[in-house]
Order: sequence, then structure tokens, then C-alpha cells
Amino acid sequence: MPLTKDFRATVVARAERDPAFRTGLYQEAVQVMLEGDFATARILLRDFINATIGFLALAQRMGVGDKSLMRMFDTSGNPTATNLLTALRVLQDECQMSLTVRAKQTRRRAGEQFVGCASGA
Repeated sequence: MPLTKDFRATVVARAERDPAFRTGLYQEAVQVMLEGDFATARILLRDFINATIGFLALAQRMGVGDKSLMRMFDTSGNPTATNLLTALRVLQDECQMSLTVRAKQTRRRAGEQFVGCASGA
């Protein structure tokens, strides 16, 4: 019978020893959130929180209950924009990271009509 490790323990161990992994996990969480995949973003952020600051410390820094915070980042959670952005800021501060967002033009699929985004506003 093969030996297995708990996935969370594996992520935590890797994040502790590999700053690039830690940064990549955070970056991927924010990227999928911006792409509209909120369920995956919550899972990745939950893994990141568990692998870094932990829910108790994050909740204390945010001024919310840790159980409430855990529910926000559960698979069916629905954090408010304020709580989500506050959590991202605290995580960046705690892990000494910064986040840069860049916009880039994407191609429309064949037959897709342009529906918005006024320029020069």
C-alpha cells in the first residue's frame, strides 16, 4: 500500500520552503478570480491562507470572526467585495508581496459582436 500525504500538508510544506510557489499560488488565485471562476479562486485562496498566515491570524487582522472567514472561502462561500479585497491586502502585507494588474486586448471569437467598453473615458 503506497504512503500518501495530506494534500493540505503538502501545500503548506511547499509554500514554507518555496517562495516562488507561494507567490504563484496567490497569483493564480487572483487570476482565476479576475477570469470569473470564483469557485476555483476561493479554493486556491483557502489553500494559500492555510499555507501562510492561517485563518485565525487573517481574521484577527481583518477584524472578523475566523469561522465567518472560513465560510467566506468555503466552496459555497460568497465574500463581499470589501472582505475579499481586505483579505487580499492583508495577505499581500503579511507575505510581503505586491500585485500588479495589466489589461491587454484579447481577440473576439468569430461571429462575436462587440458589446461595450468605451474608449477615452
